[in-house]
Amino acid sequence: MATIIIGLLIPLLGTMLGSAFVFFIRDKIPELAQKTMLGFASGVMVSASVWSLLIPAIDSCSNSGKWAVMPAAVGFLVGILFLLSIDSIVPHLHIGTDKPEGMKMHLSRTSMLTFAVTIHHLPEGMAVGVVLAGVNSGVTNISFASAMAVAIGIAIQNIPEGAIVSIPMRTAGKSRWRSFVIGTLSGVVEPVGALVVMLLLGVTLPILPYMLSFAAGAMLYVVVEEIIPEASSGQHSNLSTIGFAIGFVLMMVLDVVMG
Repeated sequence: MATIIIGLLIPLLGTMLGSAFVFFIRDKIPELAQKTMLGFASGVMVSASVWSLLIPAIDSCSNSGKWAVMPAAVGFLVGILFLLSIDSIVPHLHIGTDKPEGMKMHLSRTSMLTFAVTIHHLPEGMAVGVVLAGVNSGVTNISFASAMAVAIGIAIQNIPEGAIVSIPMRTAGKSRWRSFVIGTLSGVVEPVGALVVMLLLGVTLPILPYMLSFAAGAMLYVVVEEIIPEASSGQHSNLSTIGFAIGFVLMMVLDVVMG
């Protein structure tokens, strides 16, 4: 039980570390660093989706022959549609833009930026929860070390996301401590989402392959729809590409070596 709790909290620790940047950076994250960090985050998420979620989802249905891929395909598409629905409903604002998305509500710019990052965190929390559930079930080839690799990889890419929330809060006039707390709270949805997934799978374990691919689809929606466009816009897009490559390889190595 203690190890499961640690696995749930590791990604939140990454968000806390990123939010703590507000104590060291006075104004805003330099554009070069922001591009690199966004690319890195997208690389980690794509790699985790493939190595830690989609492949185990297919492998867990290997006794189905040619149809082993169907649960992964269905879950993946449902995950895409789920995040598309949330993206269309929740009011949020992306970095570098002034046009809010989602339902129209009278919210501050910083609040909508926080909602945008919170949307990012939801599928990441689900991914951690489903791999931990896979370890507990014993019906997949996911090892506890592999699940920890997912948690650590997501924690690493949560560092820039925590900073992306806390530093704009400070720029908007809030105190450093309040900015830090708000940045940290944006990541609380991860352990909550992970627990919900684990409880759901505890009741209906046969849907595990669908949930693995569901989390992959939700994460890749965030990457393709939001992170990569933000990382590639304007100048210095080559840095985001380099960051993507580093993040992808790091997550792949963590998953294979620790798995």
